[in-house]
Amino acid sequence: MLLIKNAKIYDAIHREPFLGDILVKDGKIAEIGTNLSCEGEVYDAKRMNLYPGFVEAHSHIGLWEAGIGYEGQDVREPASPIEPEHRAIDAFCPDDLYVKESLEAGITTVCTGPGSSCVISGQFAAIKTKGIRVDDMVIDPMVAMKCAFGENVKGCFKGRGIDSRMTIAAKRRETLMKAREYDRKKRAAEEDPSVKAPELDFKMEAMLPVIRGEIPLKAHAHRAQDIFTAIRIAKEFGVKMTLEHVSDGHLIVDELAKEPYPVAVGPTMNGLTKYEVRNKNFETPGILARAGCKVSIITDAPVSRQKYLPLCAGMAIKAGMDPFDALQAITINPAHHIGVGDRIGSIEVGKDADFVIEDGLFYDPQSTVEAVFVNGELACGKQNG
Repeated sequence: MLLIKNAKIYDAIHREPFLGDILVKDGKIAEIGTNLSCEGEVYDAKRMNLYPGFVEAHSHIGLWEAGIGYEGQDVREPASPIEPEHRAIDAFCPDDLYVKESLEAGITTVCTGPGSSCVISGQFAAIKTKGIRVDDMVIDPMVAMKCAFGENVKGCFKGRGIDSRMTIAAKRRETLMKAREYDRKKRAAEEDPSVKAPELDFKMEAMLPVIRGEIPLKAHAHRAQDIFTAIRIAKEFGVKMTLEHVSDGHLIVDELAKEPYPVAVGPTMNGLTKYEVRNKNFETPGILARAGCKVSIITDAPVSRQKYLPLCAGMAIKAGMDPFDALQAITINPAHHIGVGDRIGSIEVGKDADFVIEDGLFYDPQSTVEAVFVNGELACGKQNG
């Protein structure tokens, strides 16, 4: 049992903070109030700011290790353009230095997975940043199926059968059609023993959660044309989808506001590494949020250092984003974006006790992270008794 008292609580649900105490039992938030008591540990926040643990909606952290070349690069395997069977948890390294520094910066949950080299490149997982064994850190091993549009796929498979956006879209449609037919045959065999089940197809088995609407496609798309193609295909097959990167989002904001798809914007704190990101800027998250889009801010770590996720939110605020929208863009919005908003992303009774305590505002580079709690346990900082 843990009691955090005298905290200025920013719960990511209400716009204004409030002074209060948080009681934690069995790693969950049990009560939020004032003048609470506890027979267990007590942490006096001394009226410092307490936020939900920050959440990164899109990264490759733990699969692309810090300061290592080939030996630590497990984010891409471009043997085939269709690789839905690949799973992030089978490559995630909890000992990665980037994981440690992310935790120290208050990022308590990351959504991480394979890169964007392939048309379909595999399964993203939602993982806590504290632990030594991924099996004990994972919230959900399969929250989304990564797919990609644009330059990365063309560059990886140039001269190997994919040299145009038409081919990328066609191969995605072909895969979804095969998965839909595979699902039809499996269901028919389950309902009628006299019907022969389809021969086991490992790739199609991995695609079943997508075609059945259990998880979304996680669509890497920077340019407007790729964003619209992603939407077109998702609607054709009736599948769920989230939009990732969305560098041209501010140019098509009115169109995106009409759609139900959440958007993860970034990475922005790096250079113009290719033509399709030439329009990226820190104004995009705010423009999309003001239009009513559900916006997450991302670093795409380690493309940008994940520990700078709060600073990216600060840069978006400087560019015009509302500070409350920016807080939600690194807490509750990414939690919902990756399908685990029922557990993390806000300070509410019943949710995981993941907190960040700072001596200043979350987006101020002068602020110091005083303590980070994960599942109600002090992960960084000193217990102040």
